[in-house]
Amino acid sequence: MRSWPPAPFGDEDLEDALRPFGEATMLPGRAYTAPEVLAWERRHLFAGTWSCLGRAEELLPDGVTQRGVVVGDVPVLLTPEGAFANTCRHRGHELLPDGGSGTRDLVVCPYHAWAYRLDGSLRGAPGFTVTGYDLPRLPLTVWHGWAFVNATGDAPPFAEHAGALTALVEPYAPERLRLAARHEYDVRANWKVIVENYHECYHCPLIHPELCAVSPPASGDNYDLPGAWVGGSMDLRDHAETMSLDGRSGGAFIPGAERRRVHYFGLVPDLLISLHPDYVMAHRLRPRAPDRTTIECSWYVPEEAGDAGYAVEFWDRTNRQDWAACESVQRGLASPHFRPGPFAPSEDAVHAWVEMLARAYQGVPVWA
Repeated sequence: MRSWPPAPFGDEDLEDALRPFGEATMLPGRAYTAPEVLAWERRHLFAGTWSCLGRAEELLPDGVTQRGVVVGDVPVLLTPEGAFANTCRHRGHELLPDGGSGTRDLVVCPYHAWAYRLDGSLRGAPGFTVTGYDLPRLPLTVWHGWAFVNATGDAPPFAEHAGALTALVEPYAPERLRLAARHEYDVRANWKVIVENYHECYHCPLIHPELCAVSPPASGDNYDLPGAWVGGSMDLRDHAETMSLDGRSGGAFIPGAERRRVHYFGLVPDLLISLHPDYVMAHRLRPRAPDRTTIECSWYVPEEAGDAGYAVEFWDRTNRQDWAACESVQRGLASPHFRPGPFAPSEDAVHAWVEMLARAYQGVPVWA
């Protein structure tokens, strides 16, 4: 089994986080505040596993034939032929900047004009003949409508990474749903604070009155199944059809979806998937700094559904409540008085997440 180099922690920093549930505490504060920890995460958790690029149909829209993205800390080139290292084989110049795109059939390096075909093969170099310097191809896959790339090129197959989550999401067929709305949030908190908040409802009675009105905060169960993910379910109250301010659905129910439960899944490293009877919501996380995360929140509905405003209104309010709490947590984590606290009895999913990360920091990949 391939291992990772350990993250920059002291020998005793992770001991308490690796204790059994009921004895363990949270990660040390520097896991959320230290730039060197985020640098390690970018290389190993983001570039070194399977990072979500967004919806597959949106990667190369409107005749775009090439696009540059940064996955973790690794530049990646996307074309209709797949994903490639976004690094010229001559002197290493990026072929496209992060977010850059083009519509040509050739990718031309802006430094010395080496040209590559869309399949990554070298077309030519000005002034002399050279062969054998094609762009490395990177693993790319589409899963339930979302595209994922392994930017370092050495992770196990995506099926092993997703594990049992594939079958749990399958009844909702997100790939057949259409995008109804999208919001982008800039949150002044570490990406892991946001994930940990997502995986517990211990906080719900205090900051989510609207959520508690349609879903009992102590309901549901969490899964313990194969794959690099954490998650579980919550019930709907008797009067509620879905998660909305009045509990009613303003759309169309998804064939095959559970009608009395909502599922919440976090796939390492950056995709949170919420499955409702009548819509699927996804949060895609992009760390910008130890204390800053961009969150792309998207709502997907059946083709025949109308406006998804009822779902957007509910979750935009709930999201903003969460972001305010996460930002306050981040400020507390930076305090010299912070010490890792214990897990409440209902926070078993958060413990599973923390344990997975603590093991990863010690060099054990998340799929192990």
